[in-house]
Amino acid sequence: MSLFKKDKKEDWFLPEDVRKQLTETFQALKGPVHLELFAQSGVNDDFSGYTAKFCTDLARLNDKITFEQFDIPSERAEKLGVTASPTLCLNPDDYHIRFLGAPLGEEGKSFITSIMLVSLGMNGLSEASLSLLEPLDEERLVQVFVSPSCPYCPGQVMHAVKSAIARPGLVKAECVEMNENRELTEKHNVGSVPHTIFNNGAHDALGLMPEERFVVEMVYLKSAEELLKEGKLPGVEGLETATGYGTIEPGAVDLVIIGAGPAGLTAGIYAVRAGLKTVVLEKSIVGGQVSLTPVVENYPGFTAVPGKQLMDIMSEHARQYVPVHEGEGVESIHLGDAAKDEPIVVTTARGEYPAKAVILATGASYRKLGIPGEETYFGRGVNYCASCDGYLYKGKSAAIIGGGNTALTDALHLKNLGVNVTILHRRDEFRAQKSLVDSVEREGIPVLWNTVVESIEGDGKKAASLKLRNVKDDAQTELPLDGVFMAIGQKAATELAKAMGVKLNADGYVEAGPDMRTNVPRVYVAGDLTGGLQQIVTAIGEGSVAAMSAFEDISHPYWKE
Repeated sequence: MSLFKKDKKEDWFLPEDVRKQLTETFQALKGPVHLELFAQSGVNDDFSGYTAKFCTDLARLNDKITFEQFDIPSERAEKLGVTASPTLCLNPDDYHIRFLGAPLGEEGKSFITSIMLVSLGMNGLSEASLSLLEPLDEERLVQVFVSPSCPYCPGQVMHAVKSAIARPGLVKAECVEMNENRELTEKHNVGSVPHTIFNNGAHDALGLMPEERFVVEMVYLKSAEELLKEGKLPGVEGLETATGYGTIEPGAVDLVIIGAGPAGLTAGIYAVRAGLKTVVLEKSIVGGQVSLTPVVENYPGFTAVPGKQLMDIMSEHARQYVPVHEGEGVESIHLGDAAKDEPIVVTTARGEYPAKAVILATGASYRKLGIPGEETYFGRGVNYCASCDGYLYKGKSAAIIGGGNTALTDALHLKNLGVNVTILHRRDEFRAQKSLVDSVEREGIPVLWNTVVESIEGDGKKAASLKLRNVKDDAQTELPLDGVFMAIGQKAATELAKAMGVKLNADGYVEAGPDMRTNVPRVYVAGDLTGGLQQIVTAIGEGSVAAMSAFEDISHPYWKE
């Protein structure tokens, strides 16, 4: 008996606003896209049903999209080797592009983008990536493990999909939703996403990778660092590519903004509106730390909004003005002589951007405890992003280390996911906003006060417990758990600033005046790099000020007076 049931023609699963947006997007479709969904009765039925309704609507929105449903087992499933339920295939007679699990949340974007690329017959890889892919002459199965709330995952999935389109006879791309594929997730010891498994474990990679690096490691089944040591691929390390709604080729610009968080995006809007030719370069994903925040509760205009959603809104706005290059990290910055009008040359893997000024909006990175076991079990029980990895611990136990806003926000997020969460704090009271403290108390989340973690213990493969010490009486205990999330603050990303001789204060943040000027002429700063009140609204304000200061100084160079 088939699992699938046909809905009435007049019924719609997708909301009207989503249908309208997708209809506009699908106007660009050229070639046919055939979707095939496979499901087994009694296995992830809700997710299979969701996917069937989703795909049915897509096929009704554009006649270039067709949709068929098959059971597992069936002759078609056996022919394609499909066993996971549900599995969604795109043009399976031409490509091996599969979504194992419903394309929920962030992966909905990967799925829609995959439809567009398949229909347009485009792989979307950079010329450098295509060149690096050329030596591949053996089959590669690429499985990217994801969660619905991970903003980094779609980028990694698209690396695999693009490679599968570029080399359809050799590259097999699979997006694996970890919760719907528990057995496969545990087989590969996935403890953080995105986690990419090449050829059933011949090589694996944790986190979002630059596109060219992904291709290199897929081709050679070794890390780029190993290949560099072997002397096979000089210059591979740090290779990155630009993607996004709009890009500009390397070349002379008025202003380069490094970082696409709230500060960088705002600076881009104001700079272009002031008449400056500008580009925003982001080595990872747009939104920075805000994209990883489950819920933002103090941003004007929103009572509560997911951080990723807020940054999507900002990103869409900014891209109407300025090219935003995701995945294009800065390798070096050469300061020319300002007095002689020599440009500042910003170098990336794509080329050079000679500029009249630079705004640093590189934000901050997660701070680590530096205790035994932290590095050993990173991605295998030790996590830094509750938004990305929280789903892994549904029905399991986890600890949050910290006592500030981030720690309490993460704890509430995990609790809402069904995680048995405990907060560990080295003090006897929280340093978070009262509303968050009240929420933690109301939810009954247990707290171990005056407690520090001495080490993270495990079996060599996964973290299993924490060795704790009470700072009041030095009593030592052990807390068994499945995972631990660090939420102990951030460290300013000042590497580029220091390389240029930009002055830092005693706390390690960039020293800047109210005009966002640094001690180095033509170099400005905005956002978390400045320390102080590290809030979204503060970053936005600083971004606008930095852009206008750059505009003023380019027009009237104060260093020449």
